[in-house]
Amino acid sequence: MNLVFADWLIVIVMMSLMVWGVLYSRKLMQSVSDFLSANRSAGRYIVSFSQGMAQLGAITIVGMLEMNYIAGFTLRWWEYANGIVLLIIAVSGWVIYRFRETRALTMAQFLEMRYSRNFRIFSGSLAFISGIINFGLFPAVGARFFMYFIGLPQTYNFLGIQVSTLATLMIMLLAVSLFFVFVGGQISVMIADFIQGWFVNVTFVVISIYLVTVIDWNIVTDALLSAPENASLINPFNASGIQDYNFWYFLIGMIGLVYGKLTWQGTQGYYVSARNPHEAKMGEVLGNWRLIPQWSLFLIFVPVIAYTVMHHPSYSAIVESIQPTLDTIDNEALRTQITVPMVLTKLLPVGLIGSFIAIMIAAFVSTHDTYLHSWASIFIQDIVLPLRTKHLPQKLHLRMLKAAILGVAIFIFFFSLIFQQSEYIFLFFAITGSIFAGGAGSVIIGGLYWKKGTTAAAWTAMITGLVISVGGIILQQVFPGFPINGQMFWGIAMFSSAGSYVLVSLLSRKPDFNLDKLLHRGKYSIEDDSAVVTKAHSKIWKYFGVGKEFTKGDKVIYIATYVWTFLWSAVFIFGTVYNLTHDVSNTSWMYFWEIYIYINIGISIVVIIWFSIGGWRDFRDMFKRLRTIVRNPDDDGFVESKKVDPLEIITRETNEK
Repeated sequence: MNLVFADWLIVIVMMSLMVWGVLYSRKLMQSVSDFLSANRSAGRYIVSFSQGMAQLGAITIVGMLEMNYIAGFTLRWWEYANGIVLLIIAVSGWVIYRFRETRALTMAQFLEMRYSRNFRIFSGSLAFISGIINFGLFPAVGARFFMYFIGLPQTYNFLGIQVSTLATLMIMLLAVSLFFVFVGGQISVMIADFIQGWFVNVTFVVISIYLVTVIDWNIVTDALLSAPENASLINPFNASGIQDYNFWYFLIGMIGLVYGKLTWQGTQGYYVSARNPHEAKMGEVLGNWRLIPQWSLFLIFVPVIAYTVMHHPSYSAIVESIQPTLDTIDNEALRTQITVPMVLTKLLPVGLIGSFIAIMIAAFVSTHDTYLHSWASIFIQDIVLPLRTKHLPQKLHLRMLKAAILGVAIFIFFFSLIFQQSEYIFLFFAITGSIFAGGAGSVIIGGLYWKKGTTAAAWTAMITGLVISVGGIILQQVFPGFPINGQMFWGIAMFSSAGSYVLVSLLSRKPDFNLDKLLHRGKYSIEDDSAVVTKAHSKIWKYFGVGKEFTKGDKVIYIATYVWTFLWSAVFIFGTVYNLTHDVSNTSWMYFWEIYIYINIGISIVVIIWFSIGGWRDFRDMFKRLRTIVRNPDDDGFVESKKVDPLEIITRETNEK
């Protein structure tokens, strides 16, 4: 057992805070809309911080540690090119702003409003199947981490029977996640995720500072230089030998940032929880800052330190102590996942080990309660509900949602026990997620931004993405070592689906769709969703994406985001040009990465203080709103049945005019 009493005390305190927050939310959950979207009452900091934590599950942390243990600093360099893309997505409110304007409670509900009820059921079914298969890996990866990190045996004796430790841990952790989501739905999920997110970011920064002070940077340099030729962990221009996590992985991922916005439905409750479209948009902008302590610091730096320990003679004693455990794992993918956590058990002192185990529990619970909520909601809202001809009674509706949540938990438990993982975590994510996301990107973007997009085109695009993704899964199972990995199949699915959507829409020659009505604009506008702070702006603000809803504080956030992003983009552009025209030594690169680490530690401290103040203010406002808001019992995601297709209604209205 690697944990002592002080470590367990930290875990208990963190879990107690989460339970307190969740129990407090119980009295606020009074309707289906509360359960699904917190009645659209969340501010920007809650949306950004809580959603970020929901996306940073235990499996994601393990996957990032795994990926950066293989790629080192090099992948981070190419990710700088994503900076401008992420900035444009955030400041423009790409997809999220318009989706929030529809007031749909799920993505597939929007697809019914835009296309047809049958398409809602089909796409909802695809999202659900894709999601629970993808989700099925989560419990085992998280529980396996705890087994090796804490030092638990594979089995234990219970009343004379040998019981699987892995299965027991999965049951315990899933039970906690179920409790959180059952108590208050999306309200309690957001509260728990926010508390966890704050604790995780603080711990990430503290551990990073500790490792910076105890590990000699010269030793780090020596270890990274031992990497094979053309597989540098320091110089991104000498890393062509790195398999899977290479330039093509990055390029497809960058395209996916634009194409795949909101296609992943695992955190769909957050897509609809913002108080209004502007708060949803600001939550996206704040996401650029929220990621710094996680993706720009801890998840990059810690794998590099682990690689140093495993490859430098100064730490041979640590390697000798953990190698016997690693040797017992036959599966190479699983062994790589466990390496970094095993190294941390030997590097971190009492207190920080407990803090790290606490953040992994937090990460496990935050993702599982959110995903249980999302996939179960999609099953009821987008498969069961559209089959009815009228609204469900509210109490029955809530019971069905909770029953579906329990069903999803049971499925992923058994899937995790049976499924044998053979591919890296993120590559598995890519191919399973693309079953829905491969075709959904074109359907969502076309539905929100292009009035000429048709129902026939939506069907074509979704089926195209499905066929390519499922075909990829079959090929990889039939032909082990198939040269096209999950990420590349995702890229093929994206391009093929988008092309088919545009082509079929143009060939259909249907009347233009009424986007103003769908987005509640003009004469269809809803006062609560379109607050006006100032009616006049200097023309220059329009070029920066600043509109009538912006306060002075919003403008400051925008300016800071632009400056931060453009500075790093300038570094990337200058560094790329310079490296292509000059020989840059590994010593220079290591000096750059050292400065990078210190800058991100400093900014992370500022972000934690800033988001703590904004988050607690948002909670005060959300609780006040939920106590006083008048609930609409019909706001449950049901779209009134029509005898004809919605597109035909639009056509008739157009002809009458």
